[in-house]
Formats: sequence, structure tokens, C-alpha cells
Amino acid sequence: MTQLKWQCRRGMRELDELLVTYLEQRYEQAPETDKQAFQALLQLPDPDLVGYLLKKQTPATELQRVVEHILKRIDT
Repeated sequence: MTQLKWQCRRGMRELDELLVTYLEQRYEQAPETDKQAFQALLQLPDPDLVGYLLKKQTPATELQRVVEHILKRIDT
């Protein structure tokens, strides 16, 4: 979990906040497929992450569910 937390720190406050919040609040209870998708999401370059989290790009199908969960935090 510590390694994932470090990977969530991207140097962009907005990204850091969204990713760390998901990790701390949802990751442990998430199904294994969502955990794997979140880990894959963390491997992406920052411009892709920004595009997905600002809804300017559509993530790959396997990442959509996790992106939606991350965005629920700011949509509500």
C-alpha cells in the first residue's frame, strides 16, 4: 500500500488529491479487478491521467469503472 501511495503522488495537487483519496477510501474494499485497474491507471503518464480525470478523454474500458469511482468524489 505504501508503494501505491507514492505512485499516487504525481506532483500535481489535483491529481495527488484525487488518487490518494481513492486509495485511502475505496481501494481496500474494491474488487480485485478494480485494484488491478487502479494500479494500471497509476502506470499511465500524467497527461493521460489529467485527460481522464478532467473528462477530456475516455479511458480504456478496463479503467472506466475506477475513473468513475475517483470522479464521484468531486461530482457529489
